[in-house]
Amino acid sequence: MASRFFSSRRTGLALAAGCLLFATLAAANARPEELSVSQIEEQLQNCPLVEALNEHKRATAPETASLTSQIFSVLFPGSPAVNSLLATLYISGPPNFLLALCPPNIDPSSLSVMVAFAVGGLLGDTLFHLLPEIFLGEDSPDHVSFVMVEPNKNLLLGLGIMVGFFTFVAMDKTLRIVTGGEGGHDHSHGHAHTESTTALTTSAETSDKSTGNLKQRKSATGSTGSAPTENEEKEINPSVKLGGYLNLIADFTHNITDGLALSSSFYASPTIGATTTVAVFFHEIPHEVGDFALLIQSGFSKRKAMGAQFVTAVGAFLGTFIGIAVQEFGGNGVMLDDTPAPGIWGTSLTWGDMLLPFTAGTFLYVGTVAVIPELLETGKDKGVEIRKTITQFLAVALGAGIMLAISWD
Repeated sequence: MASRFFSSRRTGLALAAGCLLFATLAAANARPEELSVSQIEEQLQNCPLVEALNEHKRATAPETASLTSQIFSVLFPGSPAVNSLLATLYISGPPNFLLALCPPNIDPSSLSVMVAFAVGGLLGDTLFHLLPEIFLGEDSPDHVSFVMVEPNKNLLLGLGIMVGFFTFVAMDKTLRIVTGGEGGHDHSHGHAHTESTTALTTSAETSDKSTGNLKQRKSATGSTGSAPTENEEKEINPSVKLGGYLNLIADFTHNITDGLALSSSFYASPTIGATTTVAVFFHEIPHEVGDFALLIQSGFSKRKAMGAQFVTAVGAFLGTFIGIAVQEFGGNGVMLDDTPAPGIWGTSLTWGDMLLPFTAGTFLYVGTVAVIPELLETGKDKGVEIRKTITQFLAVALGAGIMLAISWD
């Protein structure tokens, strides 16, 4: 009886009309400008017909604790602020400690499969979690949800996505200008290292060859009187050293955006925060390894390169604290009274609500513009490239599939 009643489209329209009438009558004593979106939703939840829908939903789809939700509840047991800091610790610590296991001569271009996996995770998190959450909100297991359509709200959310995207465009462009346009380090989150690494390697080899030829000439003419010692350090081209330090600055800045992403996600919902942490974690491993290799080629010792990476991890915590501050003081925190927070340009959005669209825009840039060019690079051996391409696509599908499975579960 209940299923037949709730499956009728005409009945659904009558339900909606009846609930809206109920909410209107319940709020008859309040002026429209005094009602916030959350208050309107609360009035709708008190509608008898919606209460019947809620009972039907709980009866037909009881809440179950999946394995992933149990794991997430252990990893993130606190408030949004605490969970954001825990997530930042998770994505900053282990990837940096893994650098101790990396050989100093690792080639960043060999990380293409791992990069492809990270791209699938980032795009999957953006398309399966962030964008639906931004425009529709998150479903609740115990009651039906309503999407309140406001004039210009979706436009502002789209604007936030565009601002995040072009913020990374500006950062990448600035870095290319500073480095003279030679490869540009293509370092929006540290994946596209191929061109910059080639340039650095070429410069270093040229410097080594010229130094070696000079030593040979000195040895042949007897001007040095002895063979070069093993402790003599290789000369590193100044532009290569500059590239290493600029890489650290870019890494620090991009880690700030990671912190912003984590804080905005946890304030949106625990599920979105947890899945974003997983995506950023998968993304950080090739990021850190690629940066580590670039620093080694810039003249850093292994210990100094690891130390520099730990210093840049401070940027992630800085971004997290900024995000928490925006959420708490930008209208999403607990208010001292029940008055609705003032919205942006006449909408119900607060500045804290704009962090999640900004995050989605940055993830779109990282997953497409910053990385896809590296995956499109091909060599002359067609057989090798075909196998490499298939492997990369499988890695992308695996990364996206993990995000889809977590969301579905």
